[in-house]
Amino acid sequence: MRALKIIGATGALLAVMLGALGAHGLKNVLNDSALSAFNTAVEYQMYHSLAVLLVCALPGLSPRLANRAGWCFVTGTVLFSGSIYGLTLTGLSWLGPLTPLGGLTMMAGWIILIISVIKGR
Repeated sequence: MRALKIIGATGALLAVMLGALGAHGLKNVLNDSALSAFNTAVEYQMYHSLAVLLVCALPGLSPRLANRAGWCFVTGTVLFSGSIYGLTLTGLSWLGPLTPLGGLTMMAGWIILIISVIKGR
């Protein structure tokens, strides 16, 4: 869980930094649609960075399932937000199919977290 705590806090820090980049450095570079997508990636990165920290802090969870949920959040964020950052900043269209895979992985994390609460102490 120590690694998840570090990754969660680092992900939240990067979300703040990337949000500032979007608000101040990219508003004259990206069109409105791309900037909106970039901001969506930042929001989901922040939400799921906090979710990673949540699974580390909530008492009474099944430790094995909480750990699995945390790693789903991490993987999902990298795929979802990372692919959107790549698409908006580089235009590499091959990144597009990674976005829904990331979303599905984040959803799996939430389902696993629900099960962890049910099976926990």
